[in-house]
Formats: sequence, C-alpha cells, structure tokens
Amino acid sequence: MAQLKPIVLLDRDGVINQDSDAYVKSVDEWQPIPGSIKSIAALSKAGFKVFVVTNQSGIARGYYDEATLHAMHDKMTALVEAEGGKIDGIQYCPHGPDDSCNCRKPKSGMIETIEAELGLSFKEHPAIMVGDSLRDLQAGNARGCSPVLVLTGKGRETQYKAIDFPFTVYTDLAAFTIAILHKYS
Repeated sequence: MAQLKPIVLLDRDGVINQDSDAYVKSVDEWQPIPGSIKSIAALSKAGFKVFVVTNQSGIARGYYDEATLHAMHDKMTALVEAEGGKIDGIQYCPHGPDDSCNCRKPKSGMIETIEAELGLSFKEHPAIMVGDSLRDLQAGNARGCSPVLVLTGKGRETQYKAIDFPFTVYTDLAAFTIAILHKYS
C-alpha cells in the first residue's frame, strides 16, 4: 500500500522568497530564494498538496496593501505554474503583533482554515510545516504538523533558540524537497 503523502505547509518570507528586516513591500522586492520555485513545483508534480501560510503584518503597519500582497502572490503562483506545479492555497494574516487575532503565527488559525477547507485534521492526516522562524514551527506543532526548519531567512538564528519539541533541519527548501521526494518515492 502506498504511503499517505503529507500536506506540505510553507512559510513564505525566508523560505520561498528572500526576507528583509525592512519587509518585502513590492512585487519587485519579492525575489525567490534559488531553488524554491522548482522545489514547490517538484512537490506538486509528485502529488503533494502545497499551501503557503504567511504572516504579513506589513499590511497592518501600512507598508503595503492587500492588492500589492495579492500581486506578490500572483507572481509566486505564476513562477510555480511556469515550472509545471501549483500552489493549492495561500493563507495570510494581515494583522500586527498586538491585534489579538487567531491567525498570526505562532497561533494556528491559518492552519485550522486549511484543515477546514480540506475537511481533515493534521492531528490525523500527516502534514509538515516548513518555516524559518520559531513561530512557524510552533504554529505547525500546535496542529500536529511535523515541524521542519530551513536555514534560509531567519533559520540560522532560529536553530539555536531553545524550544520544547523536536524539529528537523534542512539547509533550504530544495534540500527538504529532495529528502521528502526520496522518502515518498
């Protein structure tokens, strides 16, 4: 019997595209990390469902608007489609850290929305949360996802933060993709 493929949840800034402490505020500033687009396409073509789960407090801070965010996501989606893959969904939190929402990671509201859309629980169906920050891993872990840290973006500084659950580390999204494609081939 074939192994059930996990749902793959990806943080955006620092995992798929270059991150910036000054925020990624425009389509031109949105630049993919080498190998990330081909990685998403490879996962998709291999039958994995791929979702993006991203905090976007730059909206609440007034650095860019939702139309600009959608344009960035259109660029990302088009690049993945040009490689023959697809992104199954994008969840984003437009709130700031003090807005007391349920969607901003490390809370798991965006992941719960994906579970509801799919009609399943990641506590029962395997899922992997790939991120470069502690809050990415915490949000995924809270919903039963296997946490994976990539060392791009803020990943190198994150790996040394004491956390109370195990996680797997890969140099980047491409290294993670090679490993998971091999595991589920």
